[in-house]
Amino acid sequence: MVYDRQLADRVRATLAEHTDFDEKAMFGGLAFMVNTHMACGMVRDDLLVRVGADGHDDALSRGATQMVFSGQRPMRGMVLVPAALVADDEALDRWVTAAVELARSQPAKVPKPPRKPRAGS
Repeated sequence: MVYDRQLADRVRATLAEHTDFDEKAMFGGLAFMVNTHMACGMVRDDLLVRVGADGHDDALSRGATQMVFSGQRPMRGMVLVPAALVADDEALDRWVTAAVELARSQPAKVPKPPRKPRAGS
């Protein structure tokens, strides 16, 4: 996984001020999960933020770009925030706080049961 480790450390510190979270490898980068939902993450040098469909256009107007999964499918409600827009801690906190609030506003997902091994495996 290739992502900006310093920015990831800053995101961890910011998240820790607001809520409990988990980390998962995702999108070739790192995702931060809040209340079982992806809130934000790292893709290369950019901050990936889940803003939801209602916050998508506003995020784009503030300099974020639309997340395009695998170079093909746009993901409305997910944006990439260039590192330059989160260079100071106050700006980073605004993006992370919005992502945390969205993740916490939704009911937690029910865990999926473990997969059964295939016969003959």
